[in-house]
Amino acid sequence: MSERVIVALSGGVDSAVAALLLRRAGHEVEALHMSNWEEDEAGYCTAATDWQDARLVAEAIGIPIHRVSFATEYRERVFAHFLADYAAGLTPNPDVLCNREVKFGACLDYMRRLGGSCLATGHYARIEVGSGRARLCRARDRDKDQSYFLQQVPRTALAATRFPLGDLTKGEVRELARTAGLPVHDRPDSTGICFIGERPFRAFLESYLKAVPGPIETPSGERLGRHDGLMYHTIGQRQGLKIGGLARHAGTPWYVAHKDLARNALIVVQGHDHPLLQSSAFRTGPVAWLAPAPAAVLAASVQVRHRQAAVSCRLAWTADGAEVLLDAPLRGVAPGQHAAFYAGDECLGGGVILATLGVAGAHLDSSAA
Repeated sequence: MSERVIVALSGGVDSAVAALLLRRAGHEVEALHMSNWEEDEAGYCTAATDWQDARLVAEAIGIPIHRVSFATEYRERVFAHFLADYAAGLTPNPDVLCNREVKFGACLDYMRRLGGSCLATGHYARIEVGSGRARLCRARDRDKDQSYFLQQVPRTALAATRFPLGDLTKGEVRELARTAGLPVHDRPDSTGICFIGERPFRAFLESYLKAVPGPIETPSGERLGRHDGLMYHTIGQRQGLKIGGLARHAGTPWYVAHKDLARNALIVVQGHDHPLLQSSAFRTGPVAWLAPAPAAVLAASVQVRHRQAAVSCRLAWTADGAEVLLDAPLRGVAPGQHAAFYAGDECLGGGVILATLGVAGAHLDSSAA
């Protein structure tokens, strides 16, 4: 059945092929280009190039294109939380929040203002409809699967969303773009922060937040050096500590195990698989649940990073979130990360990690509080 589809056309190859496939399928297609970051003080934001590429793609496919700025919404609903989380010593993922608040929030509302029946994007994910609901599922191409970033998109938004690339590989997408003569068929993938672009992250962060130097210590309290600011470090990190070659310690690499906010201290340990880097359980805040009401204790699998292999777990619901018991320890779990829950290929939803519990014998408190 033909639909009036509004495609979020970014200027990249993925959204371009999404629009191409919908057009070939006989749908009434229009493009909507979002520009959500208006500062380009150092030339890192590619908004101008993105818009020109999106215009050329729309012209090549033969569809009208609209342009809108959600810069205010992005700053208020995404970027402000991003900065607050870093200031609190957390490890946020702005892409998850951007999908919920902007791409499938403000953009979806604008799609309806344009008279569209659904919104399409170039995400690598699938939506399966059955039993009266839309299910968010992994893409066929596991290497490109982006369901993790979609874990908090509301159920109502999923029902009005289309993912045309869900059954394709990246190579197939580029070949479709090339054979169709789309001008972005060989454009490199973007890997920067959502809408902000690829830029030196440390310099970007310190232009908004004041760094407070403090001690680097072992779990026993031995001082090894000084850090430039807790916000520059995350759990499991090895690079940038500048504490190698200590005479009293072996040459084994050091890793961040904990951020003591009360004392502004960075706690480090030696060894990639040190027990203090492993978590056997964690607690989340409110979970955005996409599936039917779950049982009080639910067997599932969980993923705390994009492209990380999912680990089987059990969820026990609390008054304000969930307690997650892992069947196998996970390394480098950090407060502020998003945990996405799965049943097979279906993404059941996700929530923000508030605190972690170490493996047996590891006594360092990993709470963000």
